[in-house]
Amino acid sequence: MAVEIPTLIKPSRFRSRGGLLGECVAEFLGTFVLISFGCGVVAMAVAALPGSGRAATPTTIFLAAGDWLLITWGWAFAVVFGVYVAGGVSGAHINPAVTLAMAVRRKFPWLKVLPYWFAQITGAFAGASLVYLVYHQAINAFDAAVPGPKVNGHTNATFSIFATFPAPYFNGGIWGPLIDQIVGTAFLLMLIAAVLDLRNQAVKANLAPLIVGFVVAAIGMSFGANAGYAINPARDFGPRLFTWALGWDSLAFPGTVAGSFSGFWWIPIVGPLIGGVVGILIYDLFIGDVLVVRQEMAQLPEPGRARPVRETDDE
Repeated sequence: MAVEIPTLIKPSRFRSRGGLLGECVAEFLGTFVLISFGCGVVAMAVAALPGSGRAATPTTIFLAAGDWLLITWGWAFAVVFGVYVAGGVSGAHINPAVTLAMAVRRKFPWLKVLPYWFAQITGAFAGASLVYLVYHQAINAFDAAVPGPKVNGHTNATFSIFATFPAPYFNGGIWGPLIDQIVGTAFLLMLIAAVLDLRNQAVKANLAPLIVGFVVAAIGMSFGANAGYAINPARDFGPRLFTWALGWDSLAFPGTVAGSFSGFWWIPIVGPLIGGVVGILIYDLFIGDVLVVRQEMAQLPEPGRARPVRETDDE
Protein backbone atom coordinates (compact mmCIF):
# COMPACT_ATOMS: atom_id res chain seq x y z
CA MET A 1 0.00 0.00 0.00
CA ALA A 2 2.69 2.51 0.97
CA VAL A 3 4.46 2.36 -2.40
CA GLU A 4 1.20 3.18 -4.20
CA ILE A 5 0.61 6.44 -2.33
CA PRO A 6 1.77 9.44 -4.37
CA THR A 7 3.97 12.00 -2.65
CA LEU A 8 2.54 15.43 -1.88
CA ILE A 9 5.76 17.07 -3.03
CA LYS A 10 7.83 15.74 -5.90
CA PRO A 11 10.95 14.09 -4.49
CA SER A 12 13.16 16.06 -6.86
CA ARG A 13 11.97 19.30 -5.23
CA PHE A 14 12.46 18.24 -1.64
CA ARG A 15 15.23 15.65 -1.57
CA SER A 16 16.75 17.19 1.56
CA ARG A 17 14.00 15.53 3.60
CA GLY A 18 15.51 12.17 2.77
CA GLY A 19 18.34 12.78 5.24
CA LEU A 20 18.73 14.51 8.60
CA LEU A 21 16.08 17.13 7.86
CA GLY A 22 13.46 14.45 7.32
CA GLU A 23 14.49 12.71 10.52
CA CYS A 24 14.19 15.94 12.48
CA VAL A 25 10.78 16.64 10.97
CA ALA A 26 9.71 13.15 12.06
CA GLU A 27 11.04 13.76 15.58
CA PHE A 28 9.16 17.05 15.67
CA LEU A 29 5.89 15.42 14.62
CA GLY A 30 6.33 12.38 16.87
CA THR A 31 6.99 14.60 19.89
CA PHE A 32 4.10 16.84 18.88
CA VAL A 33 1.79 13.80 18.98
CA LEU A 34 3.29 12.72 22.31
CA ILE A 35 2.62 16.06 23.99
CA SER A 36 -0.75 16.65 22.33
CA PHE A 37 -2.16 13.43 23.77
CA GLY A 38 -0.09 13.41 26.97
CA CYS A 39 -0.75 16.97 28.10
CA GLY A 40 -4.22 16.63 26.63
CA VAL A 41 -5.15 13.83 29.04
CA VAL A 42 -3.88 15.89 31.99
CA ALA A 43 -5.98 18.83 30.79
CA MET A 44 -8.96 16.48 30.78
CA ALA A 45 -8.32 15.33 34.35
CA VAL A 46 -7.45 18.73 35.81
CA ALA A 47 -9.69 21.23 34.03
CA ALA A 48 -12.03 19.80 31.40
CA LEU A 49 -13.80 17.04 33.35
CA PRO A 50 -14.42 19.20 36.46
CA GLY A 51 -15.35 22.26 34.44
CA SER A 52 -17.75 20.36 32.20
CA GLY A 53 -19.85 19.17 35.13
CA ARG A 54 -18.49 15.63 35.11
CA ALA A 55 -17.01 15.89 38.60
CA ALA A 56 -18.46 16.70 42.03
CA THR A 57 -17.46 20.37 41.75
CA PRO A 58 -15.75 22.57 39.15
CA THR A 59 -12.49 22.17 41.08
CA THR A 60 -12.66 18.49 42.09
CA ILE A 61 -9.61 16.57 40.88
CA PHE A 62 -7.59 13.55 42.03
CA LEU A 63 -9.97 12.10 44.59
CA ALA A 64 -9.09 8.53 43.70
CA ALA A 65 -6.46 6.35 42.06
CA GLY A 66 -8.64 6.26 38.94
CA ASP A 67 -7.73 9.87 38.19
CA TRP A 68 -4.06 8.90 38.18
CA LEU A 69 -4.72 5.84 36.04
CA LEU A 70 -6.44 8.06 33.47
CA ILE A 71 -3.26 10.08 33.20
CA THR A 72 -0.84 7.14 33.17
CA TRP A 73 -2.74 5.33 30.44
CA GLY A 74 -3.18 8.56 28.51
CA TRP A 75 0.57 9.12 28.48
CA ALA A 76 1.10 5.48 27.53
CA PHE A 77 -1.10 5.87 24.45
CA ALA A 78 0.63 9.17 23.67
CA VAL A 79 3.98 7.37 23.54
CA VAL A 80 2.58 4.51 21.45
CA PHE A 81 1.19 6.75 18.73
CA GLY A 82 4.13 9.17 18.79
CA VAL A 83 6.46 6.23 18.15
CA TYR A 84 4.25 4.79 15.42
CA VAL A 85 4.16 8.17 13.66
CA ALA A 86 7.90 8.81 13.61
CA GLY A 87 9.45 5.36 13.93
CA GLY A 88 9.93 4.54 10.27
CA VAL A 89 11.87 7.73 9.56
CA SER A 90 13.83 8.71 12.67
CA GLY A 91 13.57 5.73 14.99
CA ALA A 92 11.13 7.79 17.10
CA HIS A 93 13.37 8.76 19.97
CA ILE A 94 10.95 11.63 20.84
CA ASN A 95 13.02 12.04 24.01
CA PRO A 96 16.48 13.61 24.40
CA ALA A 97 17.37 11.00 27.03
CA VAL A 98 16.77 8.26 24.47
CA THR A 99 18.83 10.10 21.86
CA LEU A 100 21.75 10.53 24.27
CA ALA A 101 21.65 6.91 25.41
CA MET A 102 21.57 5.69 21.80
CA ALA A 103 24.60 7.85 21.01
CA VAL A 104 26.49 6.52 24.03
CA ARG A 105 25.77 2.81 23.49
CA ARG A 106 24.04 2.21 20.14
CA LYS A 107 26.30 4.08 17.70
CA PHE A 108 23.75 6.79 17.00
CA PRO A 109 25.75 9.59 15.28
CA TRP A 110 26.77 12.31 17.72
CA LEU A 111 26.35 14.91 14.99
CA LYS A 112 22.61 14.20 15.03
CA VAL A 113 22.14 14.57 18.78
CA LEU A 114 21.65 18.35 18.94
CA PRO A 115 19.39 18.52 15.84
CA TYR A 116 17.23 15.74 17.31
CA TRP A 117 17.05 17.56 20.65
CA PHE A 118 16.01 20.79 18.94
CA ALA A 119 13.30 19.00 16.94
CA GLN A 120 12.00 17.25 20.07
CA ILE A 121 11.82 20.44 22.12
CA THR A 122 10.10 22.44 19.39
CA GLY A 123 7.67 19.56 18.80
CA ALA A 124 6.86 19.54 22.51
CA PHE A 125 6.36 23.32 22.48
CA ALA A 126 3.98 23.00 19.53
CA GLY A 127 2.06 20.18 21.20
CA ALA A 128 1.59 22.27 24.34
CA SER A 129 0.36 25.14 22.18
CA LEU A 130 -2.29 22.89 20.63
CA VAL A 131 -3.46 21.65 24.04
CA TYR A 132 -3.81 25.25 25.25
CA LEU A 133 -5.69 26.22 22.08
CA VAL A 134 -8.21 23.43 22.67
CA TYR A 135 -8.50 23.73 26.45
CA HIS A 136 -7.81 27.38 27.30
CA GLN A 137 -11.45 28.05 28.26
CA ALA A 138 -11.42 25.13 30.69
CA ILE A 139 -8.03 26.20 32.05
CA ASN A 140 -9.14 29.79 32.59
CA ALA A 141 -12.40 28.67 34.23
CA PHE A 142 -10.52 26.38 36.61
CA ASP A 143 -8.00 29.08 37.55
CA ALA A 144 -10.83 31.54 38.20
CA ALA A 145 -12.73 29.08 40.42
CA VAL A 146 -9.81 27.95 42.56
CA PRO A 147 -8.85 30.07 45.58
CA GLY A 148 -5.32 30.28 46.88
CA PRO A 149 -1.90 31.34 45.58
CA LYS A 150 -1.85 32.40 41.94
CA VAL A 151 0.71 33.82 39.54
CA ASN A 152 -0.83 36.19 37.01
CA GLY A 153 -4.15 34.49 37.71
CA HIS A 154 -2.74 31.01 37.06
CA THR A 155 -2.48 28.15 39.55
CA ASN A 156 0.05 25.39 39.96
CA ALA A 157 -2.74 22.91 39.19
CA THR A 158 -3.18 24.22 35.65
CA PHE A 159 0.57 24.51 35.26
CA SER A 160 0.73 20.77 35.99
CA ILE A 161 -1.20 20.18 32.76
CA PHE A 162 1.96 21.11 30.89
CA ALA A 163 5.00 20.42 33.07
CA THR A 164 6.03 18.71 36.28
CA PHE A 165 6.71 19.63 39.90
CA PRO A 166 7.81 17.72 43.04
CA ALA A 167 5.57 16.42 45.82
CA PRO A 168 5.36 18.48 49.04
CA TYR A 169 6.94 15.72 51.15
CA PHE A 170 10.34 16.51 49.62
CA ASN A 171 10.19 19.83 51.50
CA GLY A 172 11.83 21.68 48.64
CA GLY A 173 14.85 19.38 48.49
CA ILE A 174 16.45 18.53 45.16
CA TRP A 175 17.93 15.08 45.79
CA GLY A 176 14.66 13.20 46.13
CA PRO A 177 13.17 14.49 42.85
CA LEU A 178 16.52 14.19 41.06
CA ILE A 179 16.95 10.55 42.13
CA ASP A 180 13.35 9.91 41.15
CA GLN A 181 13.98 11.16 37.60
CA ILE A 182 17.22 9.19 37.30
CA VAL A 183 15.52 5.97 38.45
CA GLY A 184 12.43 6.41 36.26
CA THR A 185 14.41 7.15 33.12
CA ALA A 186 16.88 4.36 33.86
CA PHE A 187 13.99 1.91 33.85
CA LEU A 188 12.68 3.45 30.63
CA LEU A 189 15.96 2.97 28.74
CA MET A 190 16.68 -0.42 30.28
CA LEU A 191 13.33 -1.70 29.06
CA ILE A 192 13.55 -0.01 25.67
CA ALA A 193 16.92 -1.71 25.19
CA ALA A 194 15.37 -5.06 26.12
CA VAL A 195 12.43 -4.59 23.76
CA LEU A 196 14.66 -3.65 20.82
CA ASP A 197 17.40 -6.24 21.37
CA LEU A 198 16.98 -8.89 18.65
CA ARG A 199 19.25 -11.25 20.60
CA ASN A 200 16.82 -11.16 23.49
CA GLN A 201 13.10 -12.01 23.37
CA ALA A 202 12.50 -9.29 20.82
CA VAL A 203 9.01 -7.95 20.24
CA LYS A 204 7.65 -9.07 16.88
CA ALA A 205 5.05 -7.82 14.36
CA ASN A 206 5.78 -4.12 14.91
CA LEU A 207 4.45 -4.24 18.48
CA ALA A 208 7.48 -2.51 20.02
CA PRO A 209 5.72 0.90 20.28
CA LEU A 210 2.85 -0.71 22.19
CA ILE A 211 5.22 -2.39 24.64
CA VAL A 212 7.13 0.87 25.15
CA GLY A 213 3.79 2.49 25.94
CA PHE A 214 3.22 -0.19 28.59
CA VAL A 215 6.65 0.64 29.99
CA VAL A 216 5.69 4.31 30.37
CA ALA A 217 2.40 3.33 32.01
CA ALA A 218 4.27 1.08 34.46
CA ILE A 219 6.71 3.85 35.36
CA GLY A 220 3.86 6.30 35.89
CA MET A 221 1.96 3.88 38.12
CA SER A 222 5.01 2.92 40.17
CA PHE A 223 7.09 6.10 40.30
CA GLY A 224 4.85 8.90 39.03
CA ALA A 225 3.69 10.82 42.09
CA ASN A 226 7.11 11.87 43.38
CA ALA A 227 7.81 14.39 40.63
CA GLY A 228 5.34 13.82 37.80
CA TYR A 229 7.50 11.26 35.91
CA ALA A 230 8.72 13.58 33.17
CA ILE A 231 11.46 11.03 32.24
CA ASN A 232 11.91 13.14 29.09
CA PRO A 233 13.64 16.54 29.02
CA ALA A 234 11.74 17.71 25.92
CA ARG A 235 8.40 16.61 27.35
CA ASP A 236 8.96 18.94 30.33
CA PHE A 237 11.07 21.77 28.90
CA GLY A 238 9.05 22.49 25.74
CA PRO A 239 5.67 22.87 27.51
CA ARG A 240 7.38 24.64 30.44
CA LEU A 241 8.76 27.20 28.00
CA PHE A 242 5.28 27.62 26.52
CA THR A 243 3.64 28.20 29.92
CA TRP A 244 6.31 30.72 30.85
CA ALA A 245 5.55 32.67 27.66
CA LEU A 246 1.79 32.48 28.43
CA GLY A 247 2.09 34.02 31.90
CA TRP A 248 2.70 31.23 34.40
CA ASP A 249 6.03 33.01 35.02
CA SER A 250 7.80 31.75 38.17
CA LEU A 251 5.74 28.55 38.23
CA ALA A 252 7.52 27.63 34.99
CA PHE A 253 10.90 29.34 35.39
CA PRO A 254 12.61 28.88 37.72
CA GLY A 255 9.89 26.42 38.74
CA THR A 256 8.98 27.81 42.14
CA VAL A 257 5.97 27.62 44.44
CA ALA A 258 6.44 29.64 47.62
CA GLY A 259 6.83 27.40 50.65
CA SER A 260 6.97 24.20 48.59
CA PHE A 261 9.86 24.13 46.12
CA SER A 262 12.10 26.45 44.15
CA GLY A 263 14.30 26.28 41.06
CA PHE A 264 12.89 22.92 39.96
CA TRP A 265 13.10 23.49 36.18
CA TRP A 266 16.49 21.83 35.62
CA ILE A 267 15.75 18.56 37.45
CA PRO A 268 13.48 17.07 34.70
CA ILE A 269 16.29 17.80 32.24
CA VAL A 270 19.42 16.65 34.07
CA GLY A 271 17.83 13.68 35.84
CA PRO A 272 16.52 11.97 32.69
CA LEU A 273 19.75 12.56 30.75
CA ILE A 274 21.73 10.85 33.52
CA GLY A 275 19.14 8.13 34.06
CA GLY A 276 18.90 7.21 30.40
CA VAL A 277 22.63 6.52 30.13
CA VAL A 278 22.60 4.64 33.44
CA GLY A 279 19.69 2.46 32.30
CA ILE A 280 21.18 1.38 28.99
CA LEU A 281 24.56 0.72 30.64
CA ILE A 282 22.90 -1.50 33.24
CA TYR A 283 21.08 -3.45 30.53
CA ASP A 284 24.25 -3.94 28.50
CA LEU A 285 26.29 -4.95 31.55
CA PHE A 286 23.86 -7.49 32.97
CA ILE A 287 22.02 -8.71 29.86
CA GLY A 288 23.45 -7.40 26.59
CA ASP A 289 27.00 -8.61 27.18
CA VAL A 290 25.74 -12.06 28.19
CA LEU A 291 23.71 -12.32 25.00
CA VAL A 292 26.76 -11.36 22.93
CA VAL A 293 28.84 -14.06 24.59
CA ARG A 294 26.13 -16.66 24.07
CA GLN A 295 25.82 -15.68 20.42
CA GLU A 296 29.54 -16.27 19.99
CA MET A 297 29.38 -19.72 21.61
CA ALA A 298 29.18 -22.69 19.28
CA GLN A 299 26.40 -24.28 21.33
CA LEU A 300 23.97 -22.27 23.41
CA PRO A 301 22.76 -23.43 26.83
CA GLU A 302 19.06 -23.81 27.42
CA PRO A 303 17.51 -21.06 29.59
CA GLY A 304 18.22 -21.85 33.23
CA ARG A 305 21.28 -24.02 32.51
CA ALA A 306 24.84 -23.00 33.20
CA ARG A 307 26.39 -25.07 30.38
CA PRO A 308 25.25 -26.58 27.10
CA VAL A 309 23.83 -30.10 27.35
CA ARG A 310 26.27 -32.52 25.71
CA GLU A 311 25.00 -35.80 24.33
CA THR A 312 27.15 -38.84 25.04
CA ASP A 313 27.70 -41.89 22.83
CA ASP A 314 26.86 -45.11 24.75
CA GLU A 315 28.51 -47.39 22.21
